[in-house]
Parts: sequence; C-alpha cells; structure tokens
Amino acid sequence: MIPSMDHKNLNLSENNNKNQYIKSLIFKAKSFGKVIRVKDGVAFVVSLKNVTFGELVLFIPSPVRLRKYRKQNNNTKIWPFIDGMVVGVTSTYTSIVILGNERFVKVNDRIIGRGNVVSILVTIGLLGRIIDPLGQPIDNPKLPISKNTSPMDNKLRNYFLGPKIQEYLRPVELIAPGIIVRQSVNRPLLTGLNAIDSMIPVGLGQRELIIGDRQTGKTAIGIDLIINQSFINEILRNISFIKGGENVSSNKLISTRPCYCIYVAIGQKQSTIARLAKVLNKPRNIFERIIDNNRHTFFKPMNYTIIISSISSDSAPLQFLAPYSGCTIGEFFRDNGNDAVIIYDDLSKQAVAYRQMSLLLRRPPGREAYPGDVFYLHSRLLERAAQLSSAVGGGSLTALPIIETMANDVSAYIPTNVISITDGQIFLESELFNQGIRPAINVGLSVSRVGSAAQYKPMKQIAGTLKLELAQYREVVEFSKFGASLDAETKQQLNRGARLIELLKQPQFVPLDVATQIIYVYLGISGILDLVEVESIHNIKDYVREYLKRKDEFKIKSNVYLQQNGIVDTNFKSLVCRDLIDIRINQKF
Repeated sequence: MIPSMDHKNLNLSENNNKNQYIKSLIFKAKSFGKVIRVKDGVAFVVSLKNVTFGELVLFIPSPVRLRKYRKQNNNTKIWPFIDGMVVGVTSTYTSIVILGNERFVKVNDRIIGRGNVVSILVTIGLLGRIIDPLGQPIDNPKLPISKNTSPMDNKLRNYFLGPKIQEYLRPVELIAPGIIVRQSVNRPLLTGLNAIDSMIPVGLGQRELIIGDRQTGKTAIGIDLIINQSFINEILRNISFIKGGENVSSNKLISTRPCYCIYVAIGQKQSTIARLAKVLNKPRNIFERIIDNNRHTFFKPMNYTIIISSISSDSAPLQFLAPYSGCTIGEFFRDNGNDAVIIYDDLSKQAVAYRQMSLLLRRPPGREAYPGDVFYLHSRLLERAAQLSSAVGGGSLTALPIIETMANDVSAYIPTNVISITDGQIFLESELFNQGIRPAINVGLSVSRVGSAAQYKPMKQIAGTLKLELAQYREVVEFSKFGASLDAETKQQLNRGARLIELLKQPQFVPLDVATQIIYVYLGISGILDLVEVESIHNIKDYVREYLKRKDEFKIKSNVYLQQNGIVDTNFKSLVCRDLIDIRINQKF
C-alpha cells in the first residue's frame, strides 16, 4: 500500500512509513523536474519526464531553501512536503496544481513523480469521520483512518459488511459502469419528506438534482434524508431486539438493506460544516418510530455518514477534487453490494473552482468564462451513480447534486448542464419558502424521470392524483387574485389545495416513515379533512404522530394494517376513518 501523503509537517528524522516512502522515491527517481514559475496555486515545471496526466507529484525544497529554513527554525528537521497533481503536459513544460499551501513551493524547487494518480483510502472505518478531499482526517487528525479505529462499535461494523470488509487505495477518477452491468432503477430511496416521496419519488441508483436560490432549504433536504436513512439502518440492525421483531422484518414498507450516506461540502464555511456535524452527532432514539416495552436504543446518524469537507479557504484544486473523492468512497460501498447515497453541496462551487484552475492554466474560456469541457466535468462525475445488476452484486450509488441559482434562473449555463445530465430535479422556490411552505418545492417545475417505478405500491395508489390537484390549485390561486367570482367547484379546489399544502408542510430534522406519509396524503386526497379548519390541520398531524407511538388500544390501526399488507384497500380506508374518529373523541377537537 502506498502511504497517503498530506500537506502536513513530516519529521525527516523519524523512521516511519511516509519518510521511508519519500526516501525511496528520491532514491529511485531517474530525473527531477524543476519549478520555473509559481502563480496562484499552479506550478510550471520543466525537465519532468515520464509523467502522466493526473499523476501525483511531490515537491522537494531546493538545498539552499532547506538549509535556510533549518537555520531560521533552530536547526529543525521538520519540513512541510507538498503534493501536486499534473493537469497539463506540453512539449516545453508541465502544469501542476498545488494540493496544499503554495507558500511552501518556490522557484527552483525539485519535483519527482509518485507513479500513481490521486487515490484515497476506502474502508468501512470512514463511517462517522470528517475527512478532506485527500482522505486525511479533520475531526481527529491524530486518529488514523482504519477499519479498526472507526467510531462504530464492533457489532455495527461487522453487521453490515461482514466478510466483505476491505481496505485499499482507490483512484478518485474512474470510468463509470457500462450498460451491461447496469440495471433499471426500481427500488425507492426514502427521503422522509412527504412532498418528495409522494410526488417526486427518488430511486436507488438515480441522479436527482436539487436546485434553487440560496437559503431555500437545499441542504436541509439532504440532512433530512441522512437522518431518515439512519433510522431505517438502525431499525434493521436492532430487529432482533425489538418486541415483535418478526412483524418489523416482514414490514412491506421498509428497506431490507442499509444505505450509507456521504455528504460532500464544496466551498462551504467551516461553521456550516461544524453545525451539520453537530446535528448528525445528536443522539436519537430508534423507538421514536418503533415501539418496544421499556427499551431505549440511542444512535447517532453520523455513524452511517461520511463528510468530505472542502472549505471556502481551501485551494481551487482541493475544491475540484472533493466530489470525486466522495464518489470513489460511494463506489466502494456500491461495489461491495451495498447501497449508498452521495450529496454534492454544491456543484456550482466546483465549477467555479474548475474555472479558476483553467484560467490560471491559460485554457481558452467559453460561455461565462467557463472552459469548454465544463460539461464533461459534471457528466463524468454523475454518470458513476448507478444501480448495478445482481450479477455484479446489485449495489447502488445514488447521486443528489445541489446547484445554486440566481433569482430562480434555471436557464443559466451550469444549471442547464446538470439538468440535462440528471434524471430529474427538485426545484425549490424562494417565494414559497418566504410564505412558510417548507420544503419549498415547486411542483410544476420538479420532476423525477424514473417516476413511480421506484415507489412503494400503496404510495403510488394514494398519491397518483396529488401532483395534478396541487397544480390545479396553483392555477386557481393565481386566477382568484383577479377578484373574479368563483363557482362551487373552484372553491372546492381552493379548499382542498390549502389543506393538501398544510399536510405536506414538514419541520426540519423530522423525517417521516412512509406509512405515516401515506396516511397524511390519504387524509387530504380523500376529502376527509375538507370540513376541518386549515389552522387545525397541524394539530391533527401532531395527534396522528403521537398516536403512532402508542401501544395500547388507541394505537393507529391503519398504520399496522398498511405495514403488514402493503396495499391500500377498503379495509385500510375504513381503518383510517376509525382512527381519526378515535383521535377526535379522545382529543376533543
């Protein structure tokens, strides 16, 4: 295994793997390159032979600088070695982007090739960790990345991967799977958000774009998805401890395999990433959803999550590499026959970083000063998300890229590029967000090209007309602003639509299980709540969630029936009515 190089101080006097590896590189090097110019994170080198595009190189200080540095630092033997990546090869010079602090690279420094492309260590031990795009730990730099030193307990580590546990270096840039090894997307990825799971279903292996202006809740959708998947994973892991575990394991509305989550922060503030880690490290009780007698199992969603952090102060090459590093980690789980979902937050900043690199490399600019291959930048990344066939393990990698727009302009260069690559988009509108409709999803502009193929059958039965009713409601609302007199049918559409909007509202960090979502949607679609005041809808939702947690005679019987049978029929509909009557009698509303 080739030791991973970071841009931290290395002690030349210590006899460790990294230093031995550096010494072997220097000893075996047939030629050394020489830095002739350094500018804005890019080094131009001559005399560097036998290098390939994308290869890692090592900057070695010139003897004069090394002696001067030691003299200024009390004869210290510590020197910050810096990595670089070859991004351009011509007949006269080689262009190298500096993966680290460029102030340690000067003219006349020497360069040697490392003989391998940019690679990171992929292992089960990455779960629960925060790393940089080069695979180095950020949360606890003194704790190395290893399958034996992860924050997870042994039971959690062995339960999921078992004999498939591996630990190896994997290149960050790989070719996407071919058509032969792929399979159609037909399994649902549950986000826990009713508006998405009912109207814009996302499947495992799909690429669904989340697009909208800043401060419209794009990242919140990703966080809710991570929390929801962690609940499902923990329920699967604790089935043997749950009372009535056989009923849980035969639940027709629950996934049968765990799904790992990878969050890639590109150009984000450190405070934002710290706040995200704090939310995911908050202990949660599995029995918020599954009832058990006197048993409380707490877990952290972070145990099923990996965060790749590339903050705004990082160099452009690191921000450019971050999505590819996250993708290769997701492929590790996918190729092991597991499911993984990766959230790129956001690809607009990666495109800006790539534009900066390209302009510094003197590549000809195109539209909006982006280079001509900016489409290929995102297509080769997102095409790696796939549902593999059972012949190669049946794993999947789902991609949820995020794109930030300006003034809801989805026709800009980068948004149109990514829209054409992905299998649908979730469009978040600032106007809806300011009206208090959260998640602020514009149903008319949002679409999932996989459609109901990746949706549970009862949700497909119930929510078939939901999107149409909401679209008609939006149209009628615009028409009613003119003050025209409305007939009875139009008033009915307004009343029904207002209640559907209220039912689909959802607070942040409170994802719902799919059975609860189906009950909510049915209450709105069936017209049961048409005579209930809109202000009372929120209370009814709270009562339903409260009764879902009960285990006495007042529990929600329709929820149990739905999980056991997985169909929506007359029995389910009558049970929903009985449950609502029981709640109204007991709560006196």
